[in-house]
Amino acid sequence: MAVAIGRSFPIQPCSLFNSKSLDRPSPGGRVSWIGHAAAVTPRYRQTCVAAQQRPTWLPGLDPPSHLDGTLAGDFGFDPLGLAEDPESLRWYVQAELVHSRFAMLGVLGILVTDLLRVTGISKIPVWFEAGAVKYELANTETLFIVQLFLMGFAETKRYMDFVSPGSQAKEGSFFGLEASLEGLEPGYPGGPLLNPLGLAKDIKNAHDWKLKEIKNGRLAMVAMLGIFVQASVTHVGPIDNLVEHLSNPWHKTIIQTLASSSS
Repeated sequence: MAVAIGRSFPIQPCSLFNSKSLDRPSPGGRVSWIGHAAAVTPRYRQTCVAAQQRPTWLPGLDPPSHLDGTLAGDFGFDPLGLAEDPESLRWYVQAELVHSRFAMLGVLGILVTDLLRVTGISKIPVWFEAGAVKYELANTETLFIVQLFLMGFAETKRYMDFVSPGSQAKEGSFFGLEASLEGLEPGYPGGPLLNPLGLAKDIKNAHDWKLKEIKNGRLAMVAMLGIFVQASVTHVGPIDNLVEHLSNPWHKTIIQTLASSSS
């Protein structure tokens, strides 16, 4: 048994060797596996091949029954059993999707503005100080209220579509702009406004696009965590950290940075 974060998972023996090794007989007509002889049966070989057809986050892991591989990006990872309830799973799928998109936008915004600042093209403040800057456009309180209203409106509409799929595409539900949005399914709005390139119009057969998005989104969430920790430790932006590392790659690393910050 393999234990991961408090829950146990059965590991299939076929993950320890490939199917080719099963077909290679020993001189005695048996297959040697870790010093023991084991007869190879067609059923055992078929079980191993079927288990290898679906990729999992840990090779050879038997995924939980509530994760059947139909969801985009489902690699059987649920060590805490949070998605055992179908309704909870529906909510977690949408939550991960939204956080992924915010993370991708956040990473792009931080890197672009930091690059403009470091190269001297613009006097943009470092990302973690941008919220304290006074803008001529409006004061901080006004900007906060406008953002709260716009984000609240968008999130309310998204939640309503999650509770009742397709309800926000009905005529008169969005100031007459329903045709421009063309909601495909919860979490995947379309139309010329949110899908200007016309990608994945057939959302039911767009598994590859969904998989690419969720993979990049998960990578972006990890990147955002790294940027947060990096800013907390070094008090500069990611481009500054990259430039410093490249100036002396062998002595300007995460190990030296953490060691100097703790001393």
